Amino acid sequence: MDTLSLANIRDGDHRDFKADDKDRQAIAKRLGLLGLERFEANVTLIKDGQRVDASGQVRAKVIQPCVATGEPVTSMIDEPFTLRFLPEPEVDADEEIELGEDEMDVIFHDGTTIALGDALADTLALALNPYPRSPDAEAHLKEVGVISEEEAGPFGALADLKRKMEGGG
Repeated sequence: MDTLSLANIRDGDHRDFKADDKDRQAIAKRLGLLGLERFEANVTLIKDGQRVDASGQVRAKVIQPCVATGEPVTSMIDEPFTLRFLPEPEVDADEEIELGEDEMDVIFHDGTTIALGDALADTLALALNPYPRSPDAEAHLKEVGVISEEEAGPFGALADLKRKMEGGG
């Protein structure tokens, strides 16, 4: 996807990104998706010297495999984001870099370009449902002997004990 030259970024720039078929296929493969039918973003860039702040909205239509059945599960992503691009710090290879709480969405750049497209794909990855379920997931799980959270919890255990005490199980 898009890599932007720092020299071409103006403070307050607004950019609209729309991934083409090739980019969507590459991102889908990278993220383990069955498909990525739409991936676009609206971004506002604020530049202060070598620092670039990017904020906006990522929108996508993704197809993920159901965690229980493997069936396709389609969902829409509409996620706000705020990212900060900073120059790669000069540190010894063995030295650790500590980031504060407010620096967790920092992406380092090489001093000439920022990899905005890669950062947007990472933002999409973080917005995905980690356990997508198809409409048939519950029935499939029950069929193979997986109990629900309610059955596994303390009240489920008490209900099971009550059934056993009453001779029903």
